[in-house]
Amino acid sequence: MGNDLDPRLTPAQRFGRELARARREAGLSQTRLGTHLGVSSSLIGHIEIGNRNPSLDLAARCDRFFKTDDHFTHLCRNITAPTGPRWFLRWSEEIEPRARVLRCWDPLLVPGLLQTENYARAVVRGGLAASEQEVENQVSARVRRQLIFKRETPTILWALLDEWVLRRPMGGPEVMYEQLDHLASAADWQNVKVQIVPHDTSCTTGLLSGFVLAELSDAPTAVSIESAGEGEVSAEHSLVSVVWDRYDRIRTEALRPSQSLDMIKEARDQWKQQT
Repeated sequence: MGNDLDPRLTPAQRFGRELARARREAGLSQTRLGTHLGVSSSLIGHIEIGNRNPSLDLAARCDRFFKTDDHFTHLCRNITAPTGPRWFLRWSEEIEPRARVLRCWDPLLVPGLLQTENYARAVVRGGLAASEQEVENQVSARVRRQLIFKRETPTILWALLDEWVLRRPMGGPEVMYEQLDHLASAADWQNVKVQIVPHDTSCTTGLLSGFVLAELSDAPTAVSIESAGEGEVSAEHSLVSVVWDRYDRIRTEALRPSQSLDMIKEARDQWKQQT
């Protein structure tokens, strides 16, 4: 097998390059390989360009089919090495990459999909990471998730944030300035809308927990809910409906995107003055 060491490749892209190489050397089309592995040709195509993460089971089937010992299994473990609780890994590996639209509410932090490396590093260091290497692994995993915005058809994100997210000093003034500058830029992307919920509103619905709703083109809408370190991922219709209603109620209290952008820039400039 080849050994693509290009440091610019993510682990998922490296797996995809190796899979494409093995398939071509075997003289197979994506359709034929999908038939042998029991998956769709579309999934093979997405994996080969790094848009979808392979499961460990699929990686093991690749090793058996191509007779490559544990080559693909090892590459897959580099992608799926634990960087968070099991419930969140299911979300970040199986659901989020397939989402057509994501709708999130975060009362405490900038959403991971919009975090800069330095902000993410400050967040992770304040958590349960046991070593500096674990911190860097988690930061890298968080940044890789943002590749969904760089695809040919990028994921659409509607993000609701509490105003205190802009004021909370994660990592210090320089980190906050950089983060809010990035957030302001992201809010101008065609596929990203950021709305701020002012701290002087009467909205209490959002105090219960943060959450993300994922609309999928090939499966029911799913929801991820996190509170005090606990989390749940579900596609149960009744729970999704409750969370969607909560999202709509919080959004009625939010500023319009243009007003939100003004508030983000104002907070950014205030952090700049402290650097």
